Amino acid sequence: MYDPVTYAPQVRTWAQQAGVSAQLVMAILYNEAYKPDAAFGIANMHRAIFDEVKKDRDFADRRWDELPDDRDLAVEAEAWYLHDLHDLAAQLPATRHTFLSEDDLLALGYNTGAGNMLAFARGTTPGSQAQSYLDRLHANWAEAGKAVAG
Repeated sequence: MYDPVTYAPQVRTWAQQAGVSAQLVMAILYNEAYKPDAAFGIANMHRAIFDEVKKDRDFADRRWDELPDDRDLAVEAEAWYLHDLHDLAAQLPATRHTFLSEDDLLALGYNTGAGNMLAFARGTTPGSQAQSYLDRLHANWAEAGKAVAG
């Protein structure tokens, strides 16, 4: 286990470069930090997602199996995945049929995949696991904000 606040400088750097919320990146790290079944690395990223996200980026030559040993790479990949999800979400109609905020949708996209994020944006109600993820995100939100404010 690790304390996500340790990676606040990397979160600020990569979130700014990817044009996403540092608080969201950090809150997701808090969510992923204590998962016993983590996919890989501190950002809990699956191989297929990592391989897609790295295309045409400065870490294109990096390998998924480097994530556990290179936490900076994990944070960078997370920030760019959120960037890609944001671009996808921007293609949705401005009027959404959901109570979820954009940050909620992006976090759900990170956790459950882009297709599910789009379904939630169209009004599909998150299931119990997705709702639990959101509840943890909301519980971590203030702490994540403090971590990246410095």
